[in-house]
Amino acid sequence: MRLGPNGTVLDAAAPARALPARARWRRRLRSRAAIGLLMCLPLVALIGGLVAYPFFYSIYLSMLNKRETAFIGLDNFRFLMTRDVFWQVVQTSFVFTGLAVFWKAVLGFTLALVIHTVPTGGQRIWRGLSLIPWVMPLALSSLGWWWIYEPTHSALNWLLVLIGISPKPWLSDPYWAKVAVILVNVWYGTPFFMITYLAGLKSIPAELFESSAIDGASGLQRLRHITLPMLKSIIAITMLFSTIVTLATFDIVRVLTRGGPRQSTHMFGTYAFELGIASGDVPLGAAVSLFMFPILAVSAFFILRGIRRSTV
Repeated sequence: MRLGPNGTVLDAAAPARALPARARWRRRLRSRAAIGLLMCLPLVALIGGLVAYPFFYSIYLSMLNKRETAFIGLDNFRFLMTRDVFWQVVQTSFVFTGLAVFWKAVLGFTLALVIHTVPTGGQRIWRGLSLIPWVMPLALSSLGWWWIYEPTHSALNWLLVLIGISPKPWLSDPYWAKVAVILVNVWYGTPFFMITYLAGLKSIPAELFESSAIDGASGLQRLRHITLPMLKSIIAITMLFSTIVTLATFDIVRVLTRGGPRQSTHMFGTYAFELGIASGDVPLGAAVSLFMFPILAVSAFFILRGIRRSTV
């Protein structure tokens, strides 16, 4: 017991009780869960500032009038539903995404199988060469493709004529413009599939292939019953990620065609830019961009649910 300056009794047990409380807080802050949470806070703040805030702000913008002075609810969405150009954009976006993702997956898987059979020493060279399209700036490589497609001095048309095929109007005909844009997207995205599938192939135990070869299984049977089942989750995740990125394609279309000819190659991103930035109707452009969200959310839900069921 201690006496204060005025003769009051001081509780000697108070510091003894406070010290364990501070020690408990220190112990909690030093725990793995607390350290992990603190290390994730910068990433959470970055995602909130660059993803969550623009998303909710775009929802707010999509419900304003063109001058952004009055709240009009869902009128921008209703207006888009009545425009033939918008439905053409929806159709083009789905066709573009489906064909591009399919061919990127097929070519990437084939390329991964080929590189996987190369001796270990030579795989580094082929992996490096295959990744060049993916690591190049997309706008710069798209500009290079524009010169390849250029109608007057087209290198691609020169090759076609050389082998006896008539030249094609790559950027002036709606059909061939779509083919040209899909071709560039496949060329750019195939290395991502290749490197991902190649990593998955490396993780499959070699004993499975050796035992199946001893049992007399052919190459196609090993591919069907060992390789594809073991890579099922990786294939689904890469296709989901590629679908999200491909549906939001902007650079390729903007550089090559600017949405033409006759707005036949517009995607959601380029059409939203055309309405919101080029035409000055930011709320309508925000409404166009938001149409991608439910499509991607539903796709992600079903793909991730299928992955979870296959791994249980």
